[in-house]
Parts: sequence; C-alpha cells; structure tokens
Amino acid sequence: MSGGPVAAREPIGQGRDLPLDAHLHTTLSPDSDVPVEVFARQAVANGIAEIAITDHVDFDPRGPAYAHATFADREREVRTTADIWADRGVAIRFGVEITYERRYEAEIRTHLGRHPYDFVIGSVHIGPDSPYRANRVAAWVAGRSLRDVVAPYFDEVRAAAQSRLFDTIGHLDFVKRYLHPRVTPAELAAAPELYEPVLRALVETGTALEVNASGLRQGVQETYPNAAMVALFHELGGAAVTVGSDAHRADHFAFGLELTYGHAAGAGFRELAFRRGGQPSRVALPDRFGIRDLPNRTGVPSL
Repeated sequence: MSGGPVAAREPIGQGRDLPLDAHLHTTLSPDSDVPVEVFARQAVANGIAEIAITDHVDFDPRGPAYAHATFADREREVRTTADIWADRGVAIRFGVEITYERRYEAEIRTHLGRHPYDFVIGSVHIGPDSPYRANRVAAWVAGRSLRDVVAPYFDEVRAAAQSRLFDTIGHLDFVKRYLHPRVTPAELAAAPELYEPVLRALVETGTALEVNASGLRQGVQETYPNAAMVALFHELGGAAVTVGSDAHRADHFAFGLELTYGHAAGAGFRELAFRRGGQPSRVALPDRFGIRDLPNRTGVPSL
C-alpha cells in the first residue's frame, strides 16, 4: 500500500490548533461525566475551531443509552451552549453516535427521518448478546480462524455502511479492543483482506471513514482503524474521512487527534468530511501536515 502516516508534531497528547474534533461525549451519554461547556472551554484553550457533540443513542432497550436523554433535551443543551460560545472561538455542532444493529435499522431510519442532526456517526458496539463480551470472548476465539472470529462484527459494520444512514462509520475495527490480547492488532493488520469488504461498502455508498483516536489511550495503542487501513481505504477509492477523539472524559479531549490527522494526510487525503446540517462540506487539513496537491474527488467545496 502506498502512503503512510505523516510525522505528527505531538503524536500522543491533546491536539492543538486543529480545525475539527468530530466525536465527543458529554453528560448526555451514560458513560461520560463531561458537561458540554467543559469541552467548549477546552476547544478554545487548545485552538480546536469546531467540535461535534455526538452523544450515544441505543435502540436495544437493554443498551445503556436507550432512552438515556430525549432528543429535545440533547438538542436544547447542545444548541444553547453553542449559542453562548459562538463568539468565543469555537463552533459547536449537534451530532449523535447511533449504535447500529441490523434488527433495529427500521427504527433508526425513522428516528433520523424525524430528528435533524448536524452530523451522524453510525457505530457497532459490543451489545449484551455479543460474543466479544468479557465472559464470552475466550471461548469465541478458541479454535476459530481469524476470519471467523471477526466475521460477526465486520458483517454488522458493512451492513451499517450499506444502510446509507450515516455520515460516517465510527471506530470501524473497535472489535480489536475486546479481542486484545487474544488477537493482536498486528494480526489484524496482517489480514487486510478482512477489512476490504467493509471499506468497499464505504466507498460504494460514499460514507466517510472515521479515524478514531480512542484506541491510543486503550490497550491496543493504535487508532481505529490504523494508518495502513486508512491508506487502503484511499487506494480502494475512498473519498471521505473524518476524525474524532471519542472523548468521554475531560482529559481525553482531542487526545491523539494530531496523529489521526497525520494518518489521513499520510493516506493521501487533504480534507475531512463533515456536515453542519444540510449539505456535506469539507474541512481542509492544516498546512503543517504537508498535504500533496491531490484532486478533490467529491467536488464538495472545502470550508
């Protein structure tokens, strides 16, 4: 594969002077303790020009984010904070991270049809029935090929992309967090053929690939997905990537974001995909990433 990660100024740490962090969780998610205004304050301090608040929404009644907060409450809190901070150096967008499961696709489609968000992430998480849960994963991995081990997860991610419901697919190979150390990130990286059907589904549907920094603060110690898979996505014809720290704590804000930008640039992307409600837009990567003069594949103007 051609390309590789561009050397980052601060490979691990809170990113600074960047245009966008498109994946953040607040007290509106059941697994975060951060008020929206705290992320706003950090964005100004770190020079992050725009952030998306993308709190969890689950459709399985057993999910932790099922009915955790109403759409009205989430929208009111985010947009009120956005208005307060609009003239202080940060733009705040009202987004969502929806847990995708094929059995709830109709309900997800209805929800998104009724409720306008600025930006929508679709992600596959580890639900109550998942073979990757801590009390099941050892038995699941034992005696199975790598392809069979990851098939349930990647099949669901591919279905999420094929649904065309989402602006981006979040943390595409999040399963490696739960497989580690029984299956290592290196073993998955050595099998790009397992990723190709998922990446091709993104290409075919025009769905963006998220480069998610949260793995850098977890046991896998790499992004979801890693730089090589971002490069493979570009080679397969991928035209849109976005980035996010996936912060759930104040000290996670923008953590590893510089490296995710480097992965995007090293793969050959010069812009990030985003949406501020309405039509998609593109956010140019900062000049320090040494972006090559590549054509704009999408025709969407950079902003």
